Amino acid sequence: MLRLLLVGLGGFIGSVGRYVIGSGVQRLFSTSDFPYGTLLVNVAGCALIGVIGALADARGMINNDARAFLIVGVLGGFTTFSAFAYETLVLMRAGATVKAGANVLLHVIVCMVAVAAGYALARGASAQ
Repeated sequence: MLRLLLVGLGGFIGSVGRYVIGSGVQRLFSTSDFPYGTLLVNVAGCALIGVIGALADARGMINNDARAFLIVGVLGGFTTFSAFAYETLVLMRAGATVKAGANVLLHVIVCMVAVAAGYALARGASAQ
């Protein structure tokens, strides 16, 4: 139960951080329609999950509760792209390059199709 609370609290912190940082960066580039805020959040989340993952794996400096709070909660709320990137790195480091490549392709292609399908379904439902 404690771990669920840690993940929930971390998710709240990460989500609020994503909103504040992403929207703040986007305001700096208000004349552009490129999603700089999302890009920065994803890159920062990936860098942070790399640091935390290395500390947890190599040095055992982070226990399971802290890992759940930081990786699943905070960074999961901040950006799920960081989890995707870390899991792909784990596959690559384990020598499972085909699985890593499949993970990348499936996430990009299937998620783009899912967004397009959801968008189309919602547009169709709202047109009726």
